[in-house]
Amino acid sequence: MSDEQGEQAAEPLRTADEVELREAEEPEVDDSKSGPADREVSGPFDAAEVPAMRPYVDLGGIKVAPREGLQLRLEVDERANRVVAVSLEYAESLLQVQAFAAPKTTGLWHGVRGELAQQMTSQGASVTEEDGPLGPELLVVTTAPAEQGGSRTVRFVAVDGPRWMLRGVVMGKAVTDAAVRERVFDVFRELVVVRGDQPMPPSELLPLRVPAGVQAERKDAQGGAQPA
Repeated sequence: MSDEQGEQAAEPLRTADEVELREAEEPEVDDSKSGPADREVSGPFDAAEVPAMRPYVDLGGIKVAPREGLQLRLEVDERANRVVAVSLEYAESLLQVQAFAAPKTTGLWHGVRGELAQQMTSQGASVTEEDGPLGPELLVVTTAPAEQGGSRTVRFVAVDGPRWMLRGVVMGKAVTDAAVRERVFDVFRELVVVRGDQPMPPSELLPLRVPAGVQAERKDAQGGAQPA
């Protein structure tokens, strides 16, 4: 074999090595906090940011400010026998919220949003990222069961606070009607997250409880935290 032929044979090997190295690189994850610039004064709030005397419905990890026309129910994981989400019906819409533990100086929503988009896309949903008043949102369109026909559209929103992330799933009229969505976001921004002082791993659900007089809707383990 001539020197020239040897160089030609070696060239594809170098190219393959370069491609393999590029594929092995881990994508960078944005761990900065996501949320509106005025979160501390306009919400959603941390428990340390609101007056103690203001009336709230205390659900443990989340407190809800009462308002006319707002209906509240709790989603319960029947197998684990625990509350996993708070559902708020308002303005012909449904807002389902959950609060999660997070690091003190970094956020979860940018990473969680990417994982959620990938999961929904793999299940055949159409996923679009939009920039909203709370920060980046995911608009997800899924095909409804055959017996129902059509499709279902939901919005995923979230805000990173001090040592927590509050996530909301918007359903109903507020998904497509901007004026109604603004009213529903007002409800979201009035919520208070009670992180507590106990150590918790990132992304662990903050514990919720059922207060007297509040309806709890029991769900199976798979369906408890998913949009209805």
